[in-house]
Amino acid sequence: MSDSQPQPPRRPGSPDGSGGFEGAAGDGATALLLSGARLTDGRTVDVRLSEGRIEAVGTAGSLSAHRAARVDLGGFLLLPAPAEPHAHSESALTADAAGPVSYAVPDVQRRTTDAALLQLGHGATAQRSHVRIGDVPGLGPMEAVLQARRALRGLVDLSAVAVPGRLTGVAGADGLAMLRDAVKMGAAVVGGSPDLDPDPAGYVERVLEVAAEHGCPVDLHTDGDDPARLARLAAMAGGLRTGVAIGPCGGLSRLPLEVASRAADQLAAGGVSVVCQPQGGCGGVDQRGVAPVRLLRAAGVRLAAGSGALRDTANPVGRGDPLEAAYLLASQSGMRPQDAYDAVAGVARAAMGLAEVRLEAGFPAELVAVRGERLAGVLSLAYSRIVVHRGRVVARTSAVREYCDSVGAGDLELPRQGRAGA
Repeated sequence: MSDSQPQPPRRPGSPDGSGGFEGAAGDGATALLLSGARLTDGRTVDVRLSEGRIEAVGTAGSLSAHRAARVDLGGFLLLPAPAEPHAHSESALTADAAGPVSYAVPDVQRRTTDAALLQLGHGATAQRSHVRIGDVPGLGPMEAVLQARRALRGLVDLSAVAVPGRLTGVAGADGLAMLRDAVKMGAAVVGGSPDLDPDPAGYVERVLEVAAEHGCPVDLHTDGDDPARLARLAAMAGGLRTGVAIGPCGGLSRLPLEVASRAADQLAAGGVSVVCQPQGGCGGVDQRGVAPVRLLRAAGVRLAAGSGALRDTANPVGRGDPLEAAYLLASQSGMRPQDAYDAVAGVARAAMGLAEVRLEAGFPAELVAVRGERLAGVLSLAYSRIVVHRGRVVARTSAVREYCDSVGAGDLELPRQGRAGA
């Protein structure tokens, strides 16, 4: 299945047979009825959406459309939409660049838009992008990401994390000033890479100071291989009401079990979320590896999963697909499919400070429908998807599988290649 270019919204009943993007802006619909959807508990239900929220959930056939557009979800599993807590949109899709990567504002805005739409097609209706500031590009990448965020409003909720360079010593004064400027511009989260600063503890202190000044959450890149540093971070994070997340923390897996367990307990006590990256690393840390997910969850740490690099030099084959991250957590880390999916959906939203989504009346209409009957099968073969953001369909991905004719295969009733009657 290849990635498709974004297409303009189509009205219901469009000639391509897809039924269009029901509930899209300008089509006159005030509500949307999702009919015949299967839930993870085995029920088949109708779900009516209105004003960006779930209005009602009832048994299949029990809800009327009330002049709402209707989407038939027969054969689809309906889930709370995943979220992307750790993306790098300003450097996305640059792995095949012929020369030096341009960080001019128009180029970064285009890459950010393309990456955000690609991940929206996967189902991520909320995305957090870590944006490097300082050095030669200065605040240009942040300006570009914020412009993309405004252009994408109504399709996807995109938030920016300001990631400064050095913050300590004489050389860190400019970085600290730029960090404050980025927040004033519209960066929603204060971040950074303390491992790359000569004084990691001082770096974290300055980030937390700026976050406290502006009432922003914190999201830091760290390998997590220094237990003393993690303990200090956890102690400082306990006093920040807006929340602290760190990742990818692959270094925790390289620590002795007793040491890693103690660090996990401290992170849990400090309310620090950990965002692991099962699909690969990113440019914010030097080493790879996945955080010890079982150990962290056993300690009570809020464990989310993000995608990290999306086809840049840090991971040239990164897909940016939350469902692949959940698949890897289930297949390689032994998590139950429900827990693995929760790491990219409910837990990811919580780590980002977003409202909870449930398939119940009153909750936000942030949903994804994936062809399949059970969650394990969906994580294995997540091909066709329908994405709902703020109560309307904003993206569709369809896959068709066909087989060529072969002698003796006539009784298998396989979908065939070629035109009917050929």
